[in-house]
Amino acid sequence: MKKANRSICYNCYRPHTSCMCRYITPIETNTRFVILMHPKEFKKTKNGTGHFTNLSLKNCEIHVGIDFTKHAAINHIINDPSNVCYTLYPHERSINLNEEPIGKEKRNTIIFLIDSTWPCSRAILTASPNINALQKVSFTHTEVSKFTFKEQPKEYCLSTMESTLCVLKLLNTHHMEKIESKKLDHFLLPFEKMVEYQLSCN
Repeated sequence: MKKANRSICYNCYRPHTSCMCRYITPIETNTRFVILMHPKEFKKTKNGTGHFTNLSLKNCEIHVGIDFTKHAAINHIINDPSNVCYTLYPHERSINLNEEPIGKEKRNTIIFLIDSTWPCSRAILTASPNINALQKVSFTHTEVSKFTFKEQPKEYCLSTMESTLCVLKLLNTHHMEKIESKKLDHFLLPFEKMVEYQLSCN
């Protein structure tokens, strides 16, 4: 017997039975975030941290794909002289946000976030030289991912939403953002509630 299709919330892209939208409170930021979501992530219903991140930041957008070389909207952002763009990705020559700020005076700061597994992230960078050529930024942390039902490849690996929170805190430290600590404290609420829900289903 064929199972009936579950209705989907087209805001957080989770089944209506486990919709997390009520826990989301969007934050205003000076920094613009652009999420590059691998198609495999878009199809997953058990996590959705990329969608949560997008919904939790007012100055954010999602583009789904692997090869963004000829993506008109992405290239418009990168080539706009009023923008200075970065890719959040660990690299030996990345700017460590714990140690130094990013951005340039009178220019908009754009941070590209890659929402995918580590192998798929590398695939996106390989297929998208326009993204790979951007100055990379990273951070160091002592956090352990709360993504307890998903095995991370390394101890230090965080979900997209957890990584974004680390970045927001560091941007606050560098006075690039002025986000209230209360808002940052509640940023992961939809993610935490999702994990709680998934564990209750096991």
